Amino acid sequence: MRDAAVGHQCVECVREGNRAVRPAQAVFGGAAVTTPRVTWTLLVINVLAYAAEFVQPGQVLGRFQMWSLGVYVGQWWRLITGAFLHAPPPSLWHILFNMWALYAIGPELERRLGSVRFAALYLLSALGGSVGIYLFGDQAVGASGAIYGLFGALFVVARRLGYDARGVLWLIGINVVLTFVVANISWQGHLGGLATGTLVAAAFAYAPSRNRTVVQFAAAAAVLLVLVLLVMLLPPTAYQGLPAITG
Repeated sequence: MRDAAVGHQCVECVREGNRAVRPAQAVFGGAAVTTPRVTWTLLVINVLAYAAEFVQPGQVLGRFQMWSLGVYVGQWWRLITGAFLHAPPPSLWHILFNMWALYAIGPELERRLGSVRFAALYLLSALGGSVGIYLFGDQAVGASGAIYGLFGALFVVARRLGYDARGVLWLIGINVVLTFVVANISWQGHLGGLATGTLVAAAFAYAPSRNRTVVQFAAAAAVLLVLVLLVMLLPPTAYQGLPAITG
């Protein structure tokens, strides 16, 4: 027998009762999140990458920063690794701003979306930012594409839940203006990440309740496929005259 609030219950009764209890879920599917482990993991990876830059900045940036021509000739990893690097030391503002933004809004989004969906949102936003740089830029580093994707997702989630999203719009607007006003900022990465994150978040937030998980991950896979095809089929405009990659 097991102690209960009133009297006792048999072991079989407790087991059957537990089977009938539905596990807690995040608002938009997936397991409920108590500790935002994906957010903390991303923070740690970014900080460790910056520490590697501190030790060997030339080698780390040369091999892993986002570089359109490098991606074009087959260095595909740059599309992701470049999103975990930042302006090298002694500059600190770049990584400090991005990590502050991730710390500020990452946990809330992870709790709303669930850890797996949040990880997909972040990585697809980072990839979308890199694809923007590949198509319309040249070289860049930074998690800004992913962060701008989180900004877009925050707006979508606020609208979907019926919250006042005007503050988020102001946040996005101010940062977009700064993107074009401040020198040496990759507008391609920022806008590419913003568009991708907004689209992925909309697919997660507005998926129908029936077959929601299937619809959500099918949409994420479709976004991934489009981004990959853009890189495979189009050359970077910064290097006009290059033939498209066909195989």
